[in-house]
Amino acid sequence: MIKSERHEIILEIIKMSSIETQEMLREQLLKRGIEVTQATLSRDIKELGLIKKQDRYFVPQKSSAEIPALIRESVNSVDYALNTVVFKCHAGMAMAACAMFDKLGYSGVVGTLAGDDTIFMLMRSEKDAAAFVKEMQSVIFKGKKGDFDAQ
Repeated sequence: MIKSERHEIILEIIKMSSIETQEMLREQLLKRGIEVTQATLSRDIKELGLIKKQDRYFVPQKSSAEIPALIRESVNSVDYALNTVVFKCHAGMAMAACAMFDKLGYSGVVGTLAGDDTIFMLMRSEKDAAAFVKEMQSVIFKGKKGDFDAQ
């Protein structure tokens, strides 16, 4: 099993069950036939950015403050079709903005692909895509004038 698949399963377990300890998470993974060491599990928790509140692991939500200026300045528009989000960017800026999105690690994102002025982001579902676009429109275009008001 590759790490990204294991991460998806960990996120699913965290969302579906009240996981209080790494050992409980490890047991849930074992029930699914996934053997991991404590060190691997600790590293996965850190990489996924999981936090523990009220004796339970959570997937933190990204705040608008976490959107780097590079993304805000690069993106001209954002929309979606089915489960694919499309960002139109200034020429030559898509790859850098895409790398930033990848680094932020939004849940629901399966993968990204950047060209010169366009980013394609494959989401898990159309519901994920719609929610993500709504959030990005409010965060990226907040306070911008002109064409962005219609977003």
